Amino acid sequence: MSDLLENGWRRVCATADVNDGELKRFQAGEIAVVVVGVGDEYRIIPPFCPHMAEPLHESGICRAGTLTCSKHLWQWNLLTGKEQGPAERPLLFYQSEVRDGEVWACVDKELVYEFDEEDDDDFEW
Repeated sequence: MSDLLENGWRRVCATADVNDGELKRFQAGEIAVVVVGVGDEYRIIPPFCPHMAEPLHESGICRAGTLTCSKHLWQWNLLTGKEQGPAERPLLFYQSEVRDGEVWACVDKELVYEFDEEDDDDFEW
């Protein structure tokens, strides 16, 4: 079976490649994505935190359906993408589904966040 279907749908990985609570980076064609296991479901997100472009496959922690970026503790509900705690922007999702044990996503265009011009060194706790 081809890794590309009509209308931008691509095979990203097998369901066995990503465990519950795990974040893994993959290529969907030329677009980098992160697949997150949430119970029996999979969410596919851009690879960077919407706050300051931190790579989520390195700094993201997924527990009980909540994604936390460990860099500045922004959090999101992985089922809805809505902000939790100090997060100020929602999480973007690629449309996805499981087909015969494989995770597919519609990646007809890259989802990107617009980042503020902030200096990370000025962050205070």
